[in-house]
This record gives sequence, C-alpha cells and structure tokens, in this order.
Amino acid sequence: MPRIVQLLASPVHRYVGRPADGPAPAPPGELVDEVRIRAGLGIVGDRYFGRPAHRQASVTVIGQEHLPAGADLTQVRRNVLTTGVAVDELVGRVLVLDSGQGPVRLRVHRPARPCAWMDVAVGPGAWKALRGHGGVRCEPLTDGVLRVGPVAVTVEA
Repeated sequence: MPRIVQLLASPVHRYVGRPADGPAPAPPGELVDEVRIRAGLGIVGDRYFGRPAHRQASVTVIGQEHLPAGADLTQVRRNVLTTGVAVDELVGRVLVLDSGQGPVRLRVHRPARPCAWMDVAVGPGAWKALRGHGGVRCEPLTDGVLRVGPVAVTVEA
C-alpha cells in the first residue's frame, strides 16, 4: 500500500555556497506530520512558498525506494517522501494524493535532479546513485493537507 513516509516544510535554504563548506544548520521542526498546501503557492511555511520563480516547482516528491538506506528528507531537501509510488515516471501528469483530508492535485512538471550536495549530505556516491531517481518538482493545483501515513494515489493525464 502506498504511504507518505515523511514530510518536510523548511523555512530555510541549507545548501548554499560550496558543498565542501557543508550545509547550514537545520532549524528545529523541519520534519512534520502534516503539511498544508495552497494551490499555485506551495507548502505553507516552506522556503519556496509563494515565490514566483518556484511556482511550478514548489512541492517536491521523492520515492523512498531510491534513497540510500538511512537517508531522509532533511538530507535530500524534498518535501514529500513516499513509498509505493513511482514518482519519477510521472513527469507531465497530475499526481493526486489523498491522505485522509481530501485529494491534493500536483502537476508534475520536471525531474528534481540531484546535485553534488548529495555526496556531502547523504554520503559518497549518493549524487550518482540518485541520478534519474531524485524525485519530481510539482505545482499544486488544489489546496489541501497531506499527512504521514497511508495515501490513496491516482494519476491523471
């Protein structure tokens, strides 16, 4: 059964500058049990919420199946960690997630490509391992709430 494993809403950019310098400290409370999503704006409280340059990429989704063992959202900086959902195959489609508060529709615009930071944040070789499996960047089409736990998944053309 598909699940939402983790959710991240972070008010700060942690990967700035050069990877060799290391990430900025994580603020407390980045990992949450639920997120509120606003159509066209993103995740309330997240660093990309309402930013015009990120409207089509304000929510990122990644599949746990492709993460190295022990890696989590605080390292890969995606918003939604799923299992049982082939997210990397959904570019150009609409992903509909319903974790019990009604459906949230996300237009999947493009892959979320990993960067050199992955070798620092996750571990050596992570950058290469995540190529083609770094998740997807989405634009929220509807308001709603996502929660950690079981999720009903629908894919629309």
